[in-house]
Amino acid sequence: MTSEQKSPEIDAVTVEVIRNGLLAITEEMKTNLMRTAYNLIIYEALDFTVGLFTVKGETISIGLGLPMFIRGMAETVKAKIKHFGLDGIHPGDILVTNDAYTTGSHLNHFTFTQPVFHNGEIIAFSCCMAHWLDVGGTLGQVTTDIFSEGIQIPIVKYQKAGVVNQDLVDIIAMNVRLPERALGDLRAQITAVTTGERRFTELVNRYGKEAVLGSVAVIMDHSEAIARANTRNIPDGVYEAESYMDDDGVDVGERIPIKVKVIKQGDEMTIDLTDVSKQVRGFYNSGYTTGIACAQVAYKCLTTPTDYPVNDGSFRPLKVIMPMGRVISAERPFPMRVWMTFPMTVIDTIFKALANAIPDRVIAGHHADLVFPNIHGISPSDGRLFIVGIGPLGGGWGAKKSEDGISATVCMNDGDTHNSPSEQLESKYPVLVERYSLRQDSAGAGRNRGGLGAEMVVQALSPFAVTTRIDRVHCKPWGLHGGMDAAGNGIGIRRNGKWETDMPNAKIFGVRLRPGDAYLMKSGGGGGFGSPLDRDAERVASDVREGYVGADAARRDYGVVVTADGVLDADATAKLRAQMREKGATGGEIKAAAG
Repeated sequence: MTSEQKSPEIDAVTVEVIRNGLLAITEEMKTNLMRTAYNLIIYEALDFTVGLFTVKGETISIGLGLPMFIRGMAETVKAKIKHFGLDGIHPGDILVTNDAYTTGSHLNHFTFTQPVFHNGEIIAFSCCMAHWLDVGGTLGQVTTDIFSEGIQIPIVKYQKAGVVNQDLVDIIAMNVRLPERALGDLRAQITAVTTGERRFTELVNRYGKEAVLGSVAVIMDHSEAIARANTRNIPDGVYEAESYMDDDGVDVGERIPIKVKVIKQGDEMTIDLTDVSKQVRGFYNSGYTTGIACAQVAYKCLTTPTDYPVNDGSFRPLKVIMPMGRVISAERPFPMRVWMTFPMTVIDTIFKALANAIPDRVIAGHHADLVFPNIHGISPSDGRLFIVGIGPLGGGWGAKKSEDGISATVCMNDGDTHNSPSEQLESKYPVLVERYSLRQDSAGAGRNRGGLGAEMVVQALSPFAVTTRIDRVHCKPWGLHGGMDAAGNGIGIRRNGKWETDMPNAKIFGVRLRPGDAYLMKSGGGGGFGSPLDRDAERVASDVREGYVGADAARRDYGVVVTADGVLDADATAKLRAQMREKGATGGEIKAAAG
């Protein structure tokens, strides 16, 4: 939809009615998917996104879900249009693929798309991308090519003129371990896209095609205008930053560089991802569309964070430079199973690059990982295989110039994804959640403190294998403008009552646990913002009383003395802080001065 297509006769009231109608459609698509899905990862964790798209494949509205799907869904719709041609798509058709190099993610993401017709003409598309728990492939190990990761479905028609392609359904069922659950989620996705098709048709029938499509064009132009205005007030310049990932799970301990460049000129921004690491042997790669999404998610957070519905107008002022063959633009047959991990740090690093230019808009580093273990075993209740992902755990987000970071919140890429309720897990699987709590002293100290990470201990009630793919153990969430780094992510394994936590990273594959054994997930905190010595002493004392900060850490990092009963010692605090300021101590030097 381009600005030339908008009707000058569309009034503001109609535009707002259509805007809210679009939001309502995608929210109903989302609700119907959740109510009919078979697996926790969809109906509890909300690992999916639904959306409406123009006849060209541009995003009209997406239901709040995984921000990283914003580009993958649109580009998948465009790929389907290109594959069949508009003349080759007919009423009652539903198109499907899980091709990782089209969606930009892993094979678990099946994407269904249905055309919306009006008077024999395609006017839009309804789409749903959702995570299937199992798609075949190797279970519980590092994969090193796409062929070991599961079934691959090219762009085909799941349904043709209203008739389901049963041969395709049978092929899928034969290639997954839990076909009844996979096909249940398939049908739930069909419910979502047919809901979108039906409701968009109703909207057009009620207000007219010209009013609806004209309003869509106006909404996109409005989003573009906001993005350009908020880009203009970022100082012109070239901004760079770098960070790294722990490793790719194959070459343990070999750091993977993440370097970004942001070029701002006038009302346009270019994000250059050329120097992000080349594609890796382990399964942490993602496709080209995800690389574009990294830039778009960061840009939207900085320029149009509250503009809804999410649409492609917001991204017109943004240019992305990214050659193929990077870890976020991988090519066949590089593995993609854990596609979602590295992009989180790419986004974090874009914010880091702009920290001096717009300190009031960026956040310090966050835990940047799902902290999401997968377990599988034989259920003692029915003797059948079970597979479940427990999480996401949630962790700390970075502090901002204006406020503390938020605690125990799912990482940025996953939007409004939820964790797995302990009661659901314990009722469905042979596990006991021994502890799920905030992680004391995990937040980065600062004038504004980072958010706290969480920790979760899960005991095996029958034998199962656990696999984790967690990163950012060593590249800790960084502080900004004098704020301190937070604790990184981590894991532990308990066998025969003894904990093992001294590991080179937080990646374990197919580790067998017996009844009574347990695993520990630890999510990192968020980095601090500003000097810890500038934080109000009473706020630090309050954090100590709440258990967020230990008394020793309060003294060491903030220069705040709290008595055994949680009362601030104002005189001792003033004296200690004066000593620390006199020495010019910040960050790690604060620890030495206060130790």
